[in-house]
Order: sequence, then C-alpha cells, then structure tokens
Amino acid sequence: MSGNDDKTGDSQVNGHSRPNEVQSVSSLQSPPGTRPVRYISLGAGPAQNVDGEVVDEALSCLSVNGQELATFMCSPRDLDKMALGFLYNEGIIERRQDVRALHISRNDSCVDVWLQDAQAVLPERPIVTAGCGGGVTFDDLSGQHSPLSVDLRTTPEQLASLMRQMHLGATLYQRARGIHTAALADGDTLLIQVEDVCRHNCLDKLAGAALMEGVETRGRIILTSGRISSEMINKARRLQTPIVCSRTSPTSLSVALAESWNITMVAYLRQDRMRIYTHPGRVI
Repeated sequence: MSGNDDKTGDSQVNGHSRPNEVQSVSSLQSPPGTRPVRYISLGAGPAQNVDGEVVDEALSCLSVNGQELATFMCSPRDLDKMALGFLYNEGIIERRQDVRALHISRNDSCVDVWLQDAQAVLPERPIVTAGCGGGVTFDDLSGQHSPLSVDLRTTPEQLASLMRQMHLGATLYQRARGIHTAALADGDTLLIQVEDVCRHNCLDKLAGAALMEGVETRGRIILTSGRISSEMINKARRLQTPIVCSRTSPTSLSVALAESWNITMVAYLRQDRMRIYTHPGRVI
C-alpha cells in the first residue's frame, strides 16, 4: 500500500484531524485482482488519507453442457482454472481432454463448459459455494474412499521453507491483504501457486492449473494459508497429495478424515515450529 502524508487541516474526524483531499480514487489504477480504495488511517499520529487497494470479490456461475451447476463467491481471475479444478475435484472430469470447450463471459460473471460427453450426468440442484462446509459428515466421506497409498518424505525445515516461499509469492496478499493463497510443491520448490478470497476455491484453482499445465499432483505437498476443513482435506485426497500444510488450524472432522485417508496434516506451520496432527512419519 502507498500512503499519502499530506498535512492535516483544521476540521476533525471523530476527534482526529481531517486529512486534506488528494486525487480521486477513480483515477487510480490497480492490477487485476484488486480495486483502488481511499481510506482514512487513524493511529498515534494525525489522521491520514491513504490511497490503497482491496481485493476483488464477485459472484461467478459455472454452467456445464448448458446446465447451471454451481455459483461461487470468488476472486474473478483464473476462472478457467477454478472451473476445471472444481469439475475435477467433484469427479465430473478426469483430465483436461474431457472438456470440449470453455468460455468465460466478457464481464467474468459466468464460465460455460461443454464436455466431450454431452450426456454426462450432473447434479440436479445447483451448488452454491461461499467457502463454508456443505453439511457433510465423517460417515458420509470416510467410508467412500480408500487411504492414500502414495508416499512422500520431507523434513520440518523443507516445509518451513516452502511455507515461506508461498507467503512471499502471494502477490495480491502482499499488495492488499484479505486473500487466501495455496500452493502445490515437491520437496523443495513450489510448482503452482494461486490466490482467491475463498480457501476452497484455491484448491480448485490448483487442480485446474495442474490440468492445464500438465503438472502431476499425486505425491506432492499442498500448502494453504487457510483453515483445513473437511472439504479441504477431501480435495487434497482427490488430488492424491499425502501432506497438507496450513499456517492456521484444522477442524476435528478434517483431522479424523486425514487419519482415515493416510494424509499427514501439518498446521500452525512457522519457521521454527509446527503441529503434526496425523501420520507424522512422513515428516519426523
């Protein structure tokens, strides 16, 4: 963010000096993914007008074979990746070649996908996703899928380094905050990184990017800035990633599912500490 250090005038804003006017916020330019905003910063010193940025958030729909399938609150960028990844994570497609055509509307409000299989069976009711759980229970999920057989070994130092790489590579977060990021990594480097206002969308964008770029997800590491919920760990299972790391906390259901599916869950990952909730043998 860039600040404006204009001298304050004589009027007051809730007891603080009112800043002088500066250029119109509409004249500011922001890269895709953020919007310009003017706010008043109050602290120990005088109030200041600040020309900054906030992350963009919008409603976007996904239609498949002419049928509306899902509606997302999301960051309106990389919508092709989000659509493909969502279809993959939901088991509707298995590879990029299953999609015959993909079109994003001019105002980024809708993604139309046409499958090679014109008779594909789709959910009858549209899915609405805003990043919260959909009421799925442990019994609904744990018995449906076998534990991951793929294995991977890493070290605490490698995981801490990867988390730092992800933090530094989150360009929208560095500019405006208020956004999640996720990354797919091998033991040493980040292979793909995405950002979205919804942590679940991040894993869909990761899956879609992997499909588009031909990157293998099996046997990799997922890192995320957001809480690890049951839906997050279910997407990780679908991607066959045996290690999932977060800067913040898991939920009880996600821990139970990770234990059942042979996924190593690492939370509160920092440079000098972390918590390993399940299957620690891959890390220590």
